[in-house]
Amino acid sequence: MAKVLVVDDDATVREVVVGYLRNAGHEVHEAVDGAGALDAVRQVDTDLVVLDVMMPGIDGLEVCRRLRRQSDVPIVLLTALGDEQDRVVGLEIGADDYVTKPFGMNELLARMRAAQRRANVAGEDAVVEATAFTIDLAATQVRRGGAVVALTPTEWGLVEVLARHPGKLVTHRQLLHEVWGPAYDTETNYLRVHFANIRRKLEPDPSRPRHLITEPGMGYRLVLH
Repeated sequence: MAKVLVVDDDATVREVVVGYLRNAGHEVHEAVDGAGALDAVRQVDTDLVVLDVMMPGIDGLEVCRRLRRQSDVPIVLLTALGDEQDRVVGLEIGADDYVTKPFGMNELLARMRAAQRRANVAGEDAVVEATAFTIDLAATQVRRGGAVVALTPTEWGLVEVLARHPGKLVTHRQLLHEVWGPAYDTETNYLRVHFANIRRKLEPDPSRPRHLITEPGMGYRLVLH
């Protein structure tokens, strides 16, 4: 289980998130503002930061900037539903992912797990090469023809899970569990929609996929060649 720092000036949100994460077995520390977050990271060995963007004083984006100058700790932002620009800026300055308020705790846990997996990837194991594209797990990027392909966080999560098991069948349940959380284990329609979008972005011929293969009734498989 991880050592998690939860930073939010809203006491109600903070209490819910902290309680849930502790019940899930994590060691959780709290901060109520940006200054407290920076102090906590200096004082406590932290595996992951859950960081609200809209805070008085030092806001979450500035905290993220400062943390990135000194640490590679995974950061998951909490943002308001309409604050798309904050989400974009957050990812550009080094946040690993974001969850929009209001959010479900299963979604937050899934984002946290994905951010931790990416943080644990290192060196040569980080690049998976298919004929039509290259998946860089450490950089959280897919390149096709030398250009970075714009994937949503959910699309990236699905590609990432397949890339960790190249050539192997990954079941519907495993994909849903890892990307959305345990509460979504039966929502296979989510997968159909998102994989259709991913194929349009990555496959040379999306109507006849060569790399992102559906195994009917079972799951999906990443074929490299």
